[in-house]
Amino acid sequence: MSEYPPPEIFISEAERLVTEAGKEGLILRVMGGMAIYMRCAPEYKELWKRLGRLEGRVFTDIDFVSYGKYQNAMIEFMRKNGYQMDPRMLFMIAKNRHIFFGGKVPMVEVFYDELNMNHRIIYKDRLETSEITVPLEELMLQKLQIVKINEKDLKDLMILLLSSQLGKGKDKLDAEFVAQEYMASDWGFYYTSTMNLNKLRESARTNEILSDEQKKIIEEKIASILNSFESVPKKMSWKLRAKIGTKKQWYNVVDDWQ
Repeated sequence: MSEYPPPEIFISEAERLVTEAGKEGLILRVMGGMAIYMRCAPEYKELWKRLGRLEGRVFTDIDFVSYGKYQNAMIEFMRKNGYQMDPRMLFMIAKNRHIFFGGKVPMVEVFYDELNMNHRIIYKDRLETSEITVPLEELMLQKLQIVKINEKDLKDLMILLLSSQLGKGKDKLDAEFVAQEYMASDWGFYYTSTMNLNKLRESARTNEILSDEQKKIIEEKIASILNSFESVPKKMSWKLRAKIGTKKQWYNVVDDWQ
């Protein structure tokens, strides 16, 4: 495909596939930058454009997550919806990820049970708690786990924090859940996440597009999230790993097929 479809095609196709999968008893959720775009309010979609996040090729594929028990059924489901899996992928990455080609968008990726990149995010019993996309907590974690985070990812996080309310309950971002499930036991994930939140704070402070009020909102939410991460009681494994610190590599190296 020489030219990528417009963003509207990616969004409508993502929503269609999630809906059709649900009709067949399959759980499929959108993740990544597209999911953040789908979750944010109209005024923040406009801000995304002004931030330069949506220049050029907005989306190049759709990233989904599902449960491993649906792997075989997912291959057939995608086939019925016009997508084929390259057989070579079966030998490379089929354990927790499938890549499909040939449908309305150039490429569709389906991860199963987890996202295992620089740090590991577990989806067990989580996908049912949110419609269309993965929950807000996992959307944040998908960005915070990136060791070499870039400006695009930081802008995604800005939009996510601006458009999300912190707290417990439906459609809120529960930083305490993130702290308890990830930051209390995994020092490496904690270190990368706090490092990235501080990078986000500095990036927002110096951004010339954000208003003073928007910068204040981001600053306050970062402070609240960091407070949750710092105050959660740490497990012994965390404390032991913290003593070693960055003298030992604390993250997974991601190769081309991860």
